[in-house]
Amino acid sequence: MLTFGSSFSGFSVNDHAAALAFYRDTLGLSVEDTGMGLAVQLPGGGHVFLYPKQNHEPATFTVLNFEVDDIDAAVAELEAAGVTLERYAGMPQDEKGVMRGKATGNGPDIAWFTDPAGNILSVLAG
Repeated sequence: MLTFGSSFSGFSVNDHAAALAFYRDTLGLSVEDTGMGLAVQLPGGGHVFLYPKQNHEPATFTVLNFEVDDIDAAVAELEAAGVTLERYAGMPQDEKGVMRGKATGNGPDIAWFTDPAGNILSVLAG
């Protein structure tokens, strides 16, 4: 078995400055510009590395989830910060854009949004 010192995830963005502003200013996360990309400190102690890529194509799946205690408060805070929630055809989302899985025993309550590069993020309450 390999011995690891630590681990982190990463994904690409197409606009370094826009990503810095979004993760730092809009989401309120601590972000370090390393010169090669952005090291974003995540709640709970982890981090994710965002690297510039000219031919970036956003993932078609959720790349980063933020656990919250109150999904409605989180959605309201995102909207107040100018973030638009995603709506997906065929997904049972309410008028706020939340798919409420807890009440039906089908997973967490979750709402999706994107960063400026189109990467899919979510807030969820289990």
